[in-house]
Amino acid sequence: MTNLTDWLTETLGQPPKDQRLYEQALTHSSHSRETYERLEFLGDRVLGLVIADTLYKTHAQDEEGKLSHRLNTLVARAACADVGRAIGLASHMRLGKQAQEDGAFDSQNVLGDVVEALIGALYLEHGLEAARAFILRHWDVMLTGQVSAPRHPKSALQEWAAAHNRKSPHYEVLERSGPDHAPHFTVRVSIGSAGDAQATGKSKQEAERLAAEALLGKLT
Repeated sequence: MTNLTDWLTETLGQPPKDQRLYEQALTHSSHSRETYERLEFLGDRVLGLVIADTLYKTHAQDEEGKLSHRLNTLVARAACADVGRAIGLASHMRLGKQAQEDGAFDSQNVLGDVVEALIGALYLEHGLEAARAFILRHWDVMLTGQVSAPRHPKSALQEWAAAHNRKSPHYEVLERSGPDHAPHFTVRVSIGSAGDAQATGKSKQEAERLAAEALLGKLT
């Protein structure tokens, strides 16, 4: 695994001055009381400002309604979580044992929140322009709209549910088998009456991803 300082420098485009601030941004409440939540609050606003400013300048013909729709899509948890996966965030997050077992390092909500917390930390240390550079670099494909951004199957399934006015996908572990050093998980994902699918993987997260892929294959 890449050293945290090197990863932060490469990912954020700036070397950390106070690494403790970024460690807090990576910390879930299951691990410590010093969590990412306040930084996520700040980063969410910074992200919204930068995206809104960019859209205002690049989509001069769009009315407010279209701009709002674009903004909501780009700052949504799904978009933030995809950025988190692209930068390899999961391996640097600080989670408690239960959260790890529950698969929080692949949770759309947790990944999205931590990305925003990192933006908040970057803003506090290096200012708005450094935060803007990070956001524009990692949201570039989604902002230009020239190519569809690569979607994680769980994010894509969540978006399908939202687009079709369905409840969020529900994941359920059906079986855990094998020895502790080589477990296998069977997971079922369902979206109400729309359908369900199940898959087996070497981790709960892999099984959820494969199940999401299988259900997407049925629905699309």
